[in-house]
Amino acid sequence: MDIRTLPEREREIYNRLRQQYSLTFDRLKIGENTVRLLKVADLGELLGDRDPFADVSTFPFWVKLWDAAILLAYVLTRIPGREGRTLLELGAGLGAPGLAAAASGFDVTISDYEETILDFQRVSAAASGLGNVSFCLLDWLAPPRLPAFDILAGAEILFREEFFAPLLRVFSLYLKPEGVIYLAHDARRQSLPKFLRLAEKEYDIAVTRQNYMKDGQPVSIIVNRLVRKGSGGGGRA
Repeated sequence: MDIRTLPEREREIYNRLRQQYSLTFDRLKIGENTVRLLKVADLGELLGDRDPFADVSTFPFWVKLWDAAILLAYVLTRIPGREGRTLLELGAGLGAPGLAAAASGFDVTISDYEETILDFQRVSAAASGLGNVSFCLLDWLAPPRLPAFDILAGAEILFREEFFAPLLRVFSLYLKPEGVIYLAHDARRQSLPKFLRLAEKEYDIAVTRQNYMKDGQPVSIIVNRLVRKGSGGGGRA
């Protein structure tokens, strides 16, 4: 990636981030589209040997491109009737699902809780040539005023139980009456069943599981599709 080809604003953001992190771009091809993701080049230097499934309180989830995020990107880009529809990615991290959704036709808002995370996403969107993406600081404990969206999506966002109730409130605030929520998580995420037990009071929940091998190890990703009970949201999304 030739940084000189970035718009001036995103080039300035990149140069600011480079003062703190070693940076690289990944190319992620989802169907017919390819997006570029700005990421930290040496995760080992940043993460050490921390286990994201053992100590969720200190692990910086946003720095890693998760298998669940890649699978969610595929799911979103296969939703029919994407043009002109709106999508909000929650806890986006590197933003792969949201960027892939934008490349496939959705009007996307990517959100997270720190400006630095949004800066990575801004550079990635510019490097991917996407003009239909906006960015939003979103604290689930104090959600800002936003319009309702056709689709809400999130990958690996259910890792702290104290945020379950605030997240459900975010769903109620930002989902259109007949909108659809897509969540993707590693099957090892122990908090997922606990969250779904809370969510099923308000939502009908469908479950699919994708199993495959990666680097000789089995991977199992669970994708949940949620629609409000009685909403009739079982249509084109």
